[in-house]
Amino acid sequence: MSGNRKLIIEDVKVIVSCPGRNFVTLKITTESGIYGLGDATVNGREQAVATYLREHVAPCLIGRNAHEIEDIWQYLYKGVYWRKGPINMASIAAVDVALWDIKGKAADLPVYELLGGKSRRGVGVYVHATGNTVEDTLDRAGELVGQGYQAIRLQSSVPGLDGSYGVLGDKKDYFELQNDRPLPPEHPWSTKKYMNSIEELFVEARKRFGNELHLLHDVHSRLTPIEAARLGKMLEPYDLLFLEDAVAAENQESYRIVRDHTTTPLAIGEIYNTIWDCKDMIQNQWIDYIRTASTHAGGITALRRIADFAALYHVRIAPHGAPDLSPICYAAQSHIDIWAPNFGIQEFVGFGTEKSNEVFSHDLKMVDGMLHVGDRPGLGVDFDEEAAAKYPYNRSYLPVSRLEDGTLWSW
Repeated sequence: MSGNRKLIIEDVKVIVSCPGRNFVTLKITTESGIYGLGDATVNGREQAVATYLREHVAPCLIGRNAHEIEDIWQYLYKGVYWRKGPINMASIAAVDVALWDIKGKAADLPVYELLGGKSRRGVGVYVHATGNTVEDTLDRAGELVGQGYQAIRLQSSVPGLDGSYGVLGDKKDYFELQNDRPLPPEHPWSTKKYMNSIEELFVEARKRFGNELHLLHDVHSRLTPIEAARLGKMLEPYDLLFLEDAVAAENQESYRIVRDHTTTPLAIGEIYNTIWDCKDMIQNQWIDYIRTASTHAGGITALRRIADFAALYHVRIAPHGAPDLSPICYAAQSHIDIWAPNFGIQEFVGFGTEKSNEVFSHDLKMVDGMLHVGDRPGLGVDFDEEAAAKYPYNRSYLPVSRLEDGTLWSW
């Protein structure tokens, strides 16, 4: 194709649907008919980002050249003046990913080729094993090992607490927790009860699975720095691949305290929106894995910058992969993962439900616990608008936590 050929943006559409989970999907169409897809989902605030895209971003894109990804990214970031923030950055991310999708289709190449090509044969993943007891969790882990997975995150209910992060009991999702009144479910939290019970999970896991299986654990930001340091020290004998979100994410220097007291590898970043949120932790080597997601941290353009910066300090990427990130996000991150020289591991929760698979299609495949990226031009993902229309938005919230005395805590 000619180097000066333009792809003029003609239409920008924002679709909010709920095929099992709420997703905000952006579709950018050019005058040539080539279109690209982006994910702008911000769990529990979906309509805020959808409105921001429709009312403030879309009008700025009509008539622009879709090939000018970098200039459009800077325009939406610097030009808005009110920089950063989850709503703004998810909007930028959706536009950015859609433009990379368009560029790949126009070049007849998968996005990873535009980034520089593959650095590995496939993308290593970790999956989740949860249960109401240690035995339940390890039984589930055993099923996943039997399916070929080599890295498993273990989460178990805390004895004496009614509800724990990652454990839904007999509920299949957060919609069921909210019943007929969609307000944030509330879970109790006790650091003492958690610290008194968590080591058993990993003692028993190593007894059952030996030392070759990669084990991970998510604290979900519920400890203070010195508590997290104690936990990291406690879990050192069990050789975790990493301890995730040990401390709340706002104060980067908190991780210096944790790092000073333990050699357990540390990971954080799923709620970070820009490279500035993780800059100090990376350059001071307080963490080992950065977990920013393409949807929440500004798209492929921004995630590539974070990966390159992290590589200077021996920090690997391990992008967030929760079920509230659509298959478009998974596809975008898979292209980053297969390219990034300092890729570590990708969180994986499956390819969706029957409903979501009706709405989204993709060419990703899982073989022997490793994700393989297809060779279709662009991201290799598509979106069925008619199918999405059958699943209207369903207001939902993530839970909140309170200490046993009623104090609001990090969930």
